Amino acid sequence: MNIAVIDDDKLVAISLKTILESTGHITVSDMGSSGSDAIEICRRNMPEVLLMDIRMEGMNGIEAGEQILSEHPDAKILYLTTFSDDEYIVKALSMGAKGYILKQDFEGIAPAIEAVMRGQSVFGDKIIDRIPELLNKKPEYDFNAHGINEKEREIMELVAEGLSNKEISTKLYLSEGTVRNYISSLLDKLDLRDRTQLAVYYYTEVK
Repeated sequence: MNIAVIDDDKLVAISLKTILESTGHITVSDMGSSGSDAIEICRRNMPEVLLMDIRMEGMNGIEAGEQILSEHPDAKILYLTTFSDDEYIVKALSMGAKGYILKQDFEGIAPAIEAVMRGQSVFGDKIIDRIPELLNKKPEYDFNAHGINEKEREIMELVAEGLSNKEISTKLYLSEGTVRNYISSLLDKLDLRDRTQLAVYYYTEVK
């Protein structure tokens, strides 16, 4: 089985090669240290499995994986990283990667490669338990896209909690007139009619 290893830590890459080739049935045919290396390797000689780190200088593993899969839809990419970052996990899943395992799962690396070769998808134990939650997770609301500043964000949340203008003014050390102005600004930016609609909007679109 021929695989390629991409990791910007050369010591890690060499260690992986040694560990994997000690199995007797895995050959590390190519090695690289960047996302661009991975793309070039796949263009030159597509490995049966591409074992790739994510956080690398320049083009990261996710960016490289997206380009590789656009050119070679059948490519088998297995991510190996020290980071169980939610955003990376979701991107790896959505782009069609075959697995995402942590470097801490040391003994599971070779079996993971073998499973990917058999057509399975592989995710480390610490990751797989979080997949349902991550896939159903609402994208973080983009306040900047609506021109909502930090103070307006605070006031929107307090309105949603049912606080009156007077209570908000006391909590945030603002005058009631200032609070009213902030709320009017929010209503204009979101094209809403009143504070009730603002509260509903918060719980349906933001929370």
